Amino acid sequence: MAASPGVVALGVARSIWWRVGCPVGGEPCSMATRNIRDKPTKTKRVSASSAATHRRARQDHASELAEDYVELIGDLIRETGEARAVDIAARLGVTHVTVANTVNRLKRSGLVTSQPYRAIFLTAKGRRLAAQARQRHMLVLDFLLALGVAPSDAELDAEGIEHHLSPATLRAMKRFLDRGR
Repeated sequence: MAASPGVVALGVARSIWWRVGCPVGGEPCSMATRNIRDKPTKTKRVSASSAATHRRARQDHASELAEDYVELIGDLIRETGEARAVDIAARLGVTHVTVANTVNRLKRSGLVTSQPYRAIFLTAKGRRLAAQARQRHMLVLDFLLALGVAPSDAELDAEGIEHHLSPATLRAMKRFLDRGR
C-alpha cells in the first residue's frame, strides 16, 4: 500500500493503523497512532433506507454461497448422476477442504445429505433452493443476452448479479423478456 509523505500504513493484526507524521523536513514530527475505524468522518445522518440497503446486501452475500453450491450440486447430479466433493472443488476452483466445510454447513441448514467418501445429495429443501437459483440464473442470463451482451460475458455477469436482485426487478426482467417473445 503506497502512503503519502508523512503517512505510513502499518498492518497490525486485522485492523489498519495509521502513524501520521510531520512531512516538513528538519522539524520534529509529532506522531499519533490510531485505528482507522476511529478516523474522523463527515457527520451526516445515515438514512433508514441506506441502512436497509446495506443490510440486504449482507443478507444476499450470506445466502449466495449456499445457493451457488446447491445449484452446482443439482447440475452435477443432473449431468453425471452424482455430486462429488472433488467435482465441486474443480468446478468452483476451491480446495476439497473448502468444499467439505461448506457441505457441513449446508447439512446443518438441511440442504444436503452426505456420507464420508460418498456423493452429496440435495434434500427436498435443497432441491427447491437449487431450482429457484437455477431459474433466477437463467432469467438473468436471458435478460442480459436479450440486451445484446456477449454470451461469455452474460454468463459471468449473471453469476455475479443474480443473487442481488429483488423479486420486483426479477419480475420486471421477466415482463421485458415476455414482451420480446
